[in-house]
Amino acid sequence: MVTTNWREMQRRAVKFVHRWKDESREAAEAKSFWDDFFRVFGRDRKAVASFEAPVRNLRDRWSFIDLFWKGTLLVEHKSRGKDLGRAASQAFDYIQYLQGEGREEEAPDYVIVSDFERIALHELETGRVVEFPLAELPEHAHLFGFIAGFKQASLEPQDPLNIRAAEIMAKLHDALEDGGYSGHRLERFLVRILFCLFAEDTGIFDTDSFSRFIENYTRQDGFDLGAQLARFFAVLNTPREQRQTSLDDALMNLPYVNGELFREDLGFAEMDRAMREALLRCAHFHWAQISPAIFGSLFQSVMEPRERRRIGGHYTSERDILKLIRALFLDELRAQFEKIRHDRRKLQEFQRTLAGLRFLDPACGCGNFLVVTYRELRLLELEVIKILHGGRQQELDIKNLTLIDMESMCGIEISEFPARIAEVAMWLVDHQMNRRLSNEFGAYFMRLPLAKSARIRVGNALLLDWNEVLPAGQCSYVLGNPPFVGKSLMTKEQNRETAHVWGDAKRSGVLDYVTAWYRKAAEYAGGTRIRAAFVSTNSITQGEQADALWTPLFRDFGLKIHFAYRTFPWESEARGKAHVHVVIVGFGAFDTGGKRIYEFDGKNDKLTVTEAKNISPYLVEGNDLAVPPRARPLCPVPECGYGSKPADGGHLLLTEEQRQDFVAQYPDAAPYLRPLLSAAEYLHGRKRWCLWLPHAKPSDIRSIRGLRERVGKVREFRLASKKAATRELAGQPALFAEIRQPTTRFVLVPQHTSERRDYVPFGYFEPENILHNSCSAIPEASLYHFGVLSSEMHMAWLRHVGGRIKSDFRYSTRQVYNNFPWPQVPSEKQSAAVEKAAAAVLAARDQYPDQSPADLYDPLAMPRALHRAHEALDRVVDRCYRQARFPDDQRRMPFLLKLYEKLAAPLAPVKGRKAQR
Repeated sequence: MVTTNWREMQRRAVKFVHRWKDESREAAEAKSFWDDFFRVFGRDRKAVASFEAPVRNLRDRWSFIDLFWKGTLLVEHKSRGKDLGRAASQAFDYIQYLQGEGREEEAPDYVIVSDFERIALHELETGRVVEFPLAELPEHAHLFGFIAGFKQASLEPQDPLNIRAAEIMAKLHDALEDGGYSGHRLERFLVRILFCLFAEDTGIFDTDSFSRFIENYTRQDGFDLGAQLARFFAVLNTPREQRQTSLDDALMNLPYVNGELFREDLGFAEMDRAMREALLRCAHFHWAQISPAIFGSLFQSVMEPRERRRIGGHYTSERDILKLIRALFLDELRAQFEKIRHDRRKLQEFQRTLAGLRFLDPACGCGNFLVVTYRELRLLELEVIKILHGGRQQELDIKNLTLIDMESMCGIEISEFPARIAEVAMWLVDHQMNRRLSNEFGAYFMRLPLAKSARIRVGNALLLDWNEVLPAGQCSYVLGNPPFVGKSLMTKEQNRETAHVWGDAKRSGVLDYVTAWYRKAAEYAGGTRIRAAFVSTNSITQGEQADALWTPLFRDFGLKIHFAYRTFPWESEARGKAHVHVVIVGFGAFDTGGKRIYEFDGKNDKLTVTEAKNISPYLVEGNDLAVPPRARPLCPVPECGYGSKPADGGHLLLTEEQRQDFVAQYPDAAPYLRPLLSAAEYLHGRKRWCLWLPHAKPSDIRSIRGLRERVGKVREFRLASKKAATRELAGQPALFAEIRQPTTRFVLVPQHTSERRDYVPFGYFEPENILHNSCSAIPEASLYHFGVLSSEMHMAWLRHVGGRIKSDFRYSTRQVYNNFPWPQVPSEKQSAAVEKAAAAVLAARDQYPDQSPADLYDPLAMPRALHRAHEALDRVVDRCYRQARFPDDQRRMPFLLKLYEKLAAPLAPVKGRKAQR
């Protein structure tokens, strides 16, 4: 192993990025890539890890791990652009295969997945995932210190629950299911087991009473284990006074639990020695510190099919849940408490207020949001109780000190098992809070039997009347994170549900699944003081969805946005799943003061809060106005349109190598070859060509063999199409299917571009370059137009009003360009300054003729001259709008939205429910 240090590793990481930034072929270069990667950290890969390591899969066939360092690291590598989430899923399958072969000691501590362009590191101890572009490897080099042999600090504090316990439960689940004990019975059975494991470590049962019962009252071969467990559960469902006097002390001393958990007769499972040993191993873990907030989702993963299971990572970060509940109600309640903490009468009233609050999570899953909400309310109440009753322990009836109970928590969940486990998680957190209260006042308090529970309704929240679960007049807050399902990924059933909720609302067909919960919440909250907040993918505040969602909510239901968390990465779901970018939106059917916009900087763990008079759908200060698609530009500027569409099966298109061969064979065809500008080739500097034949002589097409053959193949391709419109085009096989080629110099607009770039690298081209339909063109655009589009002002508009593909920008003509509020009547001096600055940007690019726009506009590699040229352009464009510069998007967007509102056609007066004040 080579001696190294952090500075040296970062230096090597920079060189590594430079060498590998353009590679894409998994099969050809992956091994060299990882050999180099190990060298960055001073390690000879051959000494510790091997490629194509074999492992036997569930079908009893061999699978091969891309790169395996036993006990330390497993790597799964894919070609550029492949799904890293799927790669991670494959990696975790390999870990299961290792465990299935009895090779647990070889299981890695880390998993890395990559597609050359991005790297994702999974730390298995904590479940934390860090994903970043390859270009950012120098910034993240410290995460890979384990390769160099450095002792690694955890990426995140270890969860109190040992993940190994979940793995043992998963094996028990699988063994029972394989034996025919499955479905509802199995789900209920495992929930009971989990409760008992928790109960014997937290004082609900006598210490170790459950594990001792298994050890002392069941056979070692496990033959009678199922029957004895059924007996144990039956006793927990029987009041003490009704139990047979002949019961063994081990059973007689058990508490009466009830609470629906042990009431149902599940029969008993046939079990064996291995199952008994697995259950005893699980009982040896200490469960007292388990977090009920992750309990449900963690053990729901146990119930998932084996091929999808992600043991140890299937939960929502408490930190992110707290973002929502603090902004929705907790910070306000704590502020009230601080004001009245010295007023005994007001404190007593405040405690009654806390007890009267009612919460509804209409997509509660395993209850994470309800659990954290209940815990935080009880902790706040405990502070109140300590002030009211501290120092008087001897005369207190402790069970009457707390007024808050679990019935204040209500939820709707479509599947039974998550709903039931949410109920158990609520019992567990209630017990933990009762222990906190007991410890504070030196007296024991436990709610048994379980007479009360959270009210969880099993059903489809989009088809149910929420008033059946919790009447709106009794509800205080609605909260949660409804399913993250994009429009293009929705099932037929989800599409039907969304259509049912939205009815004939205009353009609701573009909306994601989560928006149906917003609409239902708006209907539910109408005429009340209910406050609501949901975590949602940020797509609901971008592109066409912003208008399709928020305009009817403002107009028809009087909704107002009360607070918002702007986009941040949501740490949730299964290990191996790529992070999604989300927002949190708090709202109600009434207006309020003190609106707040939160900005969370995950890299620096910094939160900034800005007060706003009003919050727009784009989560910046502004009116209740969303921007709908527009067919023509809002301002008097050249129109923007798509490029030409080949629909040719690739037969009219050529790479640079193909062009050279084609011209060598058919020199007479050279005049018909034109440079083709498609988004990928333009951005990455790759040359592409096309046969452009609108003015070709028919005799040339007939006599030049290469032209004749390629045009003939286009005809065959179009005739074979399933689309009638394409088949009709077979009559003109020499032409692109749709021709929109500019005849003047034009600005090239890439329709999709990376969100990492500070600026969209618009191009400026002569008409001999043929524009592909993956780009748009603005013909007759001047340097002035190019300059304004290339400025930070236009980028701010794109970031907020434009849509996204994954996290990348989607530049829509109808949504972004046609709605952009251009400077109003700039002076000749201002226009000239923009043109001069735009020319300087192009000149700065020209200094690097062999560099692609992707290289030039990479935030880590952008040349200083180009960066300065853009900064100068930003300054002069800003002055076209106002004299003072705009410091950031938070200032630009309110200004642009006001200008847009002024320029857009006035909206007709709307009839609908007025917002309450």
